[in-house]
Amino acid sequence: MDDDSAGAESLVCRLRRHGHQAISTAKGSTALEAHDDVDLVLLDLELPDLDGLEVCRAIRAVSSVPIIVVTARESELDCVLGLQAGADDYVVKPYGFRELMARMEAVMRRTRSAQWPTAREILHGPLRIDLDSREVSVDGRRVETTRKEFDLLRLLASHPGAVVPRKRILQQVWGDSWSRRTIDTHVSSLRGKLGGSGWIITVRGVGFKLGDG
Repeated sequence: MDDDSAGAESLVCRLRRHGHQAISTAKGSTALEAHDDVDLVLLDLELPDLDGLEVCRAIRAVSSVPIIVVTARESELDCVLGLQAGADDYVVKPYGFRELMARMEAVMRRTRSAQWPTAREILHGPLRIDLDSREVSVDGRRVETTRKEFDLLRLLASHPGAVVPRKRILQQVWGDSWSRRTIDTHVSSLRGKLGGSGWIITVRGVGFKLGDG
């Protein structure tokens, strides 16, 4: 997302030459609609329609997609505000392309390493998920889950309070083998097994998050 269309297109071309599937948009409003379909966002703070910091906050409120601010705003305060808005890194223009690539790779590594918790169990109210035995229980009642149901529940429980986008669920739980109805079918099954529709909340147009039963 960059208000400098020529610079953005040049960056897109260079990223594509290095194997990335890159797209660009000049408007923050468009970015708010498209962020769910990408693995990383490069965000300029100078946008023609919305303030870049507000775009950053809005994306972070509904998604855990990595965000790197790429901007000409170079003061320490601007950097602090960008990070507080939810950015994972902050790069000041002009920058070296190799530096940007290195920062992108670093952010993606941190994101991948944080996808699954290091704890051996997840507790969420009466819900208990044992990661070693892959057992689930609610109020001490054993809940039998399939492998994919467990992985889906584990992913949602690893990000309590956050909405996990559909694309991320499909990529992380099912890889490249899935159909459009896959998530809905498994969510419906899990709700029944856990004992209530409130355990998995649908956020229309975005994804799902763990509820309180």
